Amino acid sequence: MMGKRDEEGDPPMAMMGPRDENEDVKSTMRTAESMLRLVPVALSVSALVVMLKNTQTNDYGSLSYSDLGAFRYLVNANGICAGYSLLSAVIVAMPRPWTTPQAWTFFLLDQVFTYVILAAGTVSTEVLYLADKGDTSIAWSATCVSFGGFCHKALISTVITFVAVIFYAALLLLSSYKLFSKYDAPVVT
Repeated sequence: MMGKRDEEGDPPMAMMGPRDENEDVKSTMRTAESMLRLVPVALSVSALVVMLKNTQTNDYGSLSYSDLGAFRYLVNANGICAGYSLLSAVIVAMPRPWTTPQAWTFFLLDQVFTYVILAAGTVSTEVLYLADKGDTSIAWSATCVSFGGFCHKALISTVITFVAVIFYAALLLLSSYKLFSKYDAPVVT
């Protein structure tokens, strides 16, 4: 026996009345968007933890992420973006109508946080490039020769951050679609 039926033989879901197929689609989209918003949480926290634990000591001295402003910014940006993603996933998961002000808010905040994390990744990439290649014109030597472990962990954290950027860009596309689909196409006269 598959499921319980009433005296007339109808399954329990039929007793509740007809279900709108549009409701199923909205529920599925809400769940998918919530999951899409949770992926950057995991990525940002991973990048943050890798960078927070990034320190190396050798005969030349010690080097920590906190010694470089770009890596401090990477840690802070990943933490803030993870918090935003978690909060936005909770809000999106709530079953209620999507209003135009809410769509504008998500659109603007998704843009802001996409650019925040993109900036963190790019500035960290620049510092890693200088640490790897150096710059003889300003007497900046290649640091990764002496602190290879540090540079490797910083590279891993930066790559994870760029993967998070891809998810933020996808969220940005989704939020822009949700916003601009609320408006009619312009009338050509």
